[in-house]
Amino acid sequence: MRLIAALFALFGTMLVLTGCANRNQPAPVAGTAPVALPSAPEPTPEDTWVLELSTGGPVRIQLRPDKAPKHVERIKTLTRRGFYNGLTFHRVIEGFMAQGGDPMGTGEGGSELPDLEAEFNDLPHVRGVTSMARADEPNSANSQFFVMLMPTLRLDNRYTAFGRVLEGMAYVDALPRGEPPAEPGRIVRAWIEADGPPPAFPAGAPAPAAAPPRAPGDAASR
Repeated sequence: MRLIAALFALFGTMLVLTGCANRNQPAPVAGTAPVALPSAPEPTPEDTWVLELSTGGPVRIQLRPDKAPKHVERIKTLTRRGFYNGLTFHRVIEGFMAQGGDPMGTGEGGSELPDLEAEFNDLPHVRGVTSMARADEPNSANSQFFVMLMPTLRLDNRYTAFGRVLEGMAYVDALPRGEPPAEPGRIVRAWIEADGPPPAFPAGAPAPAAAPPRAPGDAASR
């Protein structure tokens, strides 16, 4: 009887392991525990950022001016200038995050606007959270941002989270991987929902003029 029970237990374990493998999902991040998210206000069109990606569709992101007002204002300002149209996701790491918003496409560029002071807050870096990239200096965020693919809570209180994906996370998941990817995914166009979508960014047109080189915007160290 003991032998039969042991065989049943072994067979059950094999089924569980086979089922996990067939899901083809990344392994859980070590040390990541369930996190209670702070309550969020109802999304409004003025505080909804839309990124139409080359991977197939729009990503709607709720902006959080209640948590990071200066960073949200920077996103709105650059978006309304057309800054993000055509830019690539130059750093996409499986099981971690997707980073874009650099007109140089190298991680070293930014806008002509001054850098921002950090606005660290209680939004945890869980899947779908959108946060601002920066160099080693905490007050060096400018235009680059990243979207979390998996929870990485060690980034909390080190990077300024300013929103979270409401819809379209599948299009973020579909971005080509690499640092940089061989054929990076792009922001076809970006807009604030209250404004409505702008004309599509022309295929093959040059990206917005790059700012002078700056310290690498290595948003999130692995």
